[in-house]
Formats: sequence, structure tokens, C-alpha cells
Amino acid sequence: MSLAGGGDEAGIGFATARGRSWPTLRQFTVFLENRVGQLLELVRRFDGSKVRIVALSISDSGECAFVRFLLSHPEQGREILERAGLALIESDLIGVELPDDGQPLLRICTALLQAEVNIIQAYPILVRPRGRPAVALMVDNTEMGLETLGTKGFTMITEGDLDANA
Repeated sequence: MSLAGGGDEAGIGFATARGRSWPTLRQFTVFLENRVGQLLELVRRFDGSKVRIVALSISDSGECAFVRFLLSHPEQGREILERAGLALIESDLIGVELPDDGQPLLRICTALLQAEVNIIQAYPILVRPRGRPAVALMVDNTEMGLETLGTKGFTMITEGDLDANA
């Protein structure tokens, strides 16, 4: 199963074909100078829009920082970021609900390890789709990660789930 849609979709581009029920979440990564107020300036860019940051991770290296985040409305969020002239990187992550279990991360990690899928990044999703906690995972094989977690009975989070008002 090809998640990118392959070339047989009569010329429909990846961004056009991707709907709110697409199986992965779009992570945006923005490079910021490590100066007071830079994160606030980034967050303020979404003020007055329906776009909300629903997951956030910051990697600081002294001189600069990489801010990674998921947005409730990724298309509109990308437009806001591009209009602001910010260089950004888009990546696909897997969103997965934490199962009602004493060690939910153990179950997720075990399932991915059995399929030889490595987790590269992980951070919590701040909204609770369907009332359950969830995590965003970047893995080295997204298609295999989705297939593995799906067959093991985990519930995936889609972009449509990230809109708290939906």
C-alpha cells in the first residue's frame, strides 16, 4: 500500500490528494535564532486565525533552536508560515492514541520493535482526540509503522482529529 498515492492518480499532486483523514500528521519544523521572544513571535503568527499548535517540541543548540509542531489546520498554518517568510520543513509523523494500559508506551515500542521500525522523534499531542491521550511519532519507515500499529489494534490520529472544534 503506497501512502503517497503513487503515480496512478491521474496527476493529482501529493498536497492536493491529502485529506484531513490522511493516515499521517504533518509536522512543521522551523529554525529560530536563540533570542528572547522568538518562540512568542512564532506562536503569535497564528493569533486571529483558527490555527492552533496542538503538539510542540523544541531542540535547543545554544545558538539556534529547531521548533517542531503539529497544527490543527496544517494547510492554513503552512500559508501563514510561508507568508511570514519562515523557512520550514514538513515531515510525516504517526499519531497514535495511548491504549488504556498500565504501560501504553511499552506496548507501542514493543509493536514497532517487532516490526524493526525505529522511533526517531516522539512527543505528546496536547489535544485529546476522542478524550484519549496521544503521541506523535516520527519513525524510519512510516508505512510499516502505520501497518504494524494498525494490525496490533492501536487507534491512529488523523489531521481531522487535531481540530478541537470538529
